[in-house]
Amino acid sequence: MSDYAYDEMPVLSLRGITRTYMQGEEELRIFAGADLDVWRGEIVALVGPSGAGKSSLLHIAGLLEAPNAGQVWIGGRDCVALSDARRTAVRRSEVGFVYQFHNLLPEFSAVENVILPQMIAGVSRREAHGHAMDLLGRMGLAQRAEHRPAELSGGEQQRVAIARALANHPGILLADEPTGNLDPKTARMVFGELMNICRSEGVAAIIATHNLDLASHMDRVVLLHEGILHEGTDLAAAYQSL
Repeated sequence: MSDYAYDEMPVLSLRGITRTYMQGEEELRIFAGADLDVWRGEIVALVGPSGAGKSSLLHIAGLLEAPNAGQVWIGGRDCVALSDARRTAVRRSEVGFVYQFHNLLPEFSAVENVILPQMIAGVSRREAHGHAMDLLGRMGLAQRAEHRPAELSGGEQQRVAIARALANHPGILLADEPTGNLDPKTARMVFGELMNICRSEGVAAIIATHNLDLASHMDRVVLLHEGILHEGTDLAAAYQSL
C-alpha cells in the first residue's frame, strides 16, 4: 500500500462519467455515471473483460477523449470545462501515458525519446538530457541510452516508454496494458520498475491490465463491468467469473 496519506486533494477525480457511442441507429452506453478518485502515490489496477471500455476510460481520464457527461478533475480543476489549448497544456504537464506497444520514435535513440517531450515542454536540451539519463538509469538502461528502439529488447523498449511518460514529472500515469505484449518474466520486471518509480516519485497511476497476478500487487483493484466501476476485496474472483 502507498505510504502517502489520503488527507489531500485527489490527483485525479472522475465524477459522473458517461460515454455513449452510436452503432448505426443504436446508442451504446459505455459508462453510466462512473466515479473514481486516485491519490498521490496510489497505484490502481483497472480490470475488466475485453471491450468493457478500459481504454476509453483512460483516454477520458487523460483528456484525450471527452465524456458525454461528467467531470474530470486534475489538480483541483474540472478539465472538461477547459478550452482545447488549456486541456492540452494540462495533459502535457500533469499526465503521462504508457501503452501496450511502446510507440517510440524509431529514428531516435532511447535517450532522445525521453529528451523530446521535455524540450516540447520548454526544458533546455542540457537539462532534459540529464533528467533523461537519470530516468533511464533508474530503469536499468543507462548503458543502452544511445541505442535506437530496434536495437533494444521488448522489455527495454517498454522501460524507455515508461521513462518517457515520466519525463515531465506528471502527477498521474495512465498505463494501458503496459506489459501485455511481454513474456511473463519480463512483464514482472517491467511492472516492478514501474511500481518502484511511481512510489518513489509519488506519482498516482491507473494501470489497465488483464494480469490478475500483477493487479494483486497494486494498492486497489477497480473492476469495470457494464459501465460501472466496482471496488471491493473479491474483485479478482468476480472478474474471472465474467
